[in-house]
Amino acid sequence: MKLTLSSSPHQRVRRDTGQVMRLVIYAMIPGMLAQSVFFGWGMLVQAAIAVTSAIIFEGVVLHLRNRPVERTLTDYSAILTGLLIAISIPPTLPWWMTVTGVFFAIVVAKQLYGGLGFNIFNPAMIAYVVLLISFPAAMSLWLPPASYSSVPIDLLDSISLIFTGFTTSGYDVTQLKTIADGVTMATPLDTLKTDLTQGMTYSESLNQPIFSGGLFDAAGAGWGMVSLAYLVGGLFLWRTKVISWHIPGGMIASVILCASLLHIADADYFASPLFHLFNGAVIVGAFFIATDPVSASTTPKGRIIFGAAIGFWVVIIRTFGGYPDAVAFAVIIMNMAVPLIDYYTRPRVYGKNVSQKARGNSQ
Repeated sequence: MKLTLSSSPHQRVRRDTGQVMRLVIYAMIPGMLAQSVFFGWGMLVQAAIAVTSAIIFEGVVLHLRNRPVERTLTDYSAILTGLLIAISIPPTLPWWMTVTGVFFAIVVAKQLYGGLGFNIFNPAMIAYVVLLISFPAAMSLWLPPASYSSVPIDLLDSISLIFTGFTTSGYDVTQLKTIADGVTMATPLDTLKTDLTQGMTYSESLNQPIFSGGLFDAAGAGWGMVSLAYLVGGLFLWRTKVISWHIPGGMIASVILCASLLHIADADYFASPLFHLFNGAVIVGAFFIATDPVSASTTPKGRIIFGAAIGFWVVIIRTFGGYPDAVAFAVIIMNMAVPLIDYYTRPRVYGKNVSQKARGNSQ
């Protein structure tokens, strides 16, 4: 039997930045395909716009900073940022808004801080928040799932909507949100928040068309399957050791705990844990956004706290805040708290306390 000795650190999986970013992109493919199936081709068109813009903006800024352009662009971080923005915004968002969001992500949130490794905020979430605050109406115009749409939307229609605001047949986004029975369909999170303000109970809101045929009767049609597809990709990242379990585990457990406590307190007003998990961006946020290695906590205990706090803020803002979804706000809030979390969760240096105790005894 032959033994092999090696010095620490005993890291068996060695990947450079480009390899890690590519694996994350590969893991996003199931979710992106699910989004395209349920909500049309617009997301893929947005991905092309966002990725192209991200590469151009990053290349220009790197050139102006006299930094190596080709080497930095091949780390795939700009491409990943573009894709994260594309899956977060409505598929029919006007192209210039997408470009504006990418500009803030790459130029302001990333490069002005010094580039990859120096940004304190998640660039994709900065882009989302900037767009949401600047263009709230446009950012709320999600189309209904394809199975509910009264007007089929093909690739040309998606391109036309994004660049002109109308389909090739002359329909705008507002008209396309009206499903076959004449009901204007909103997202599950928007629907619940609106219904609660109108005096309906949580159970009564689940009878709305958007929840018909939904996963577990709590996830909106299409939205639950998209979340499951991203969950598959997230588990792939965990299985291949691209990410650890700490942040997604802490975030998902916190969402379940906080939502459960509220739901037990008043089931007529507060949504169930399953509703929070499979509607909106909780699963995407847990595995693909909060786990950003640059802007997240770096210690094992800190990652759990970081993820759990994001989950807490997601439920609180969704329930009591003015915005239906809250993943972007929760991530940015906790990005600001990362230095404090890391400071108080630093691992103890081996032998430090022992040496201090020994010096005390010698005195």
